[in-house]
Amino acid sequence: MKRKELFHNQPAAMTIAMITLVVGCNPTSERVDQSRQPSASSVDREVTSSRSTATNPSSMQDTNTADTEHGHKDGEHGGIIISLGRDSYHIEAVTTSDGQVRLYTLGKEETRVIDIESQVLKGFIKAQGETDSREIVFEPTRQDGDRDGRTSLFVGRLPEPLIGRAFEVTIPNVRIDGERFRLGFQSGLTKHAEHPEMPTKVADRAEKEFYLTPGGRYTAADIVANGNTTATLKFQGIKSEHDMRPKTGDMLCPISGTKANPKFTWIIDGKPYQFCCPPCVDEFLSNSKSSTDPLPDPESFVKK
Repeated sequence: MKRKELFHNQPAAMTIAMITLVVGCNPTSERVDQSRQPSASSVDREVTSSRSTATNPSSMQDTNTADTEHGHKDGEHGGIIISLGRDSYHIEAVTTSDGQVRLYTLGKEETRVIDIESQVLKGFIKAQGETDSREIVFEPTRQDGDRDGRTSLFVGRLPEPLIGRAFEVTIPNVRIDGERFRLGFQSGLTKHAEHPEMPTKVADRAEKEFYLTPGGRYTAADIVANGNTTATLKFQGIKSEHDMRPKTGDMLCPISGTKANPKFTWIIDGKPYQFCCPPCVDEFLSNSKSSTDPLPDPESFVKK
């Protein structure tokens, strides 16, 4: 293994990004109600942007104007916050590693959970870059505190061929307190899409074998020291935050060069290495298993 394989300049992570909204953050937009529904032909046209967008629902003209009023932070569950109705409501969209898609309903304040009418949300999903779509159904899933007949979570499942791939979803009709909204979102490389050379997540079906099989500098003792588990399971629920401005003395991720997070520590060759996110653990471990050459000491990955 060549040492240079352990260094990259930018981090990678997979998140969900919203691409199309009939009602969004633009303060000039109006909410959609039943008396102002667009025609069937105009409904089929997508409004795309890297942030939330808004159109006048009576005309449904396409626009590529991004919402520059504000950007939304990652949600509490690691997803991306989507605005509805001039920020009257929000939805956090999350894709889990096993192919589940979760939609959490939030209020005007993105930290406030709200329950809405219990309903089956029917949408359409397609792989990015493809034209054929298929139906995806989001079932209401009641959570603790939800009132009778209402829910704050909708759960759908990706078709098997789309697990691990970038995809786009459109949901034509979401009812919230008597009003109707149409939204769309996509998964894919968002925060790090500009750095396609960075590693992506190891597929779940191969991850267990990958992490629980020794090879190269990765030993059976390392597997035990890491808890006989995978990075996905060990770091479940821990949010990746890529700090691009590490200070002198900070530990660096061996793959991305960003500030390492001690919560993402993995034992390899008997030594603790710190990373910025699980995909970087995958990449470093893959390099370590492919060669018996000595690894750099963890202490060498310090900001000078």
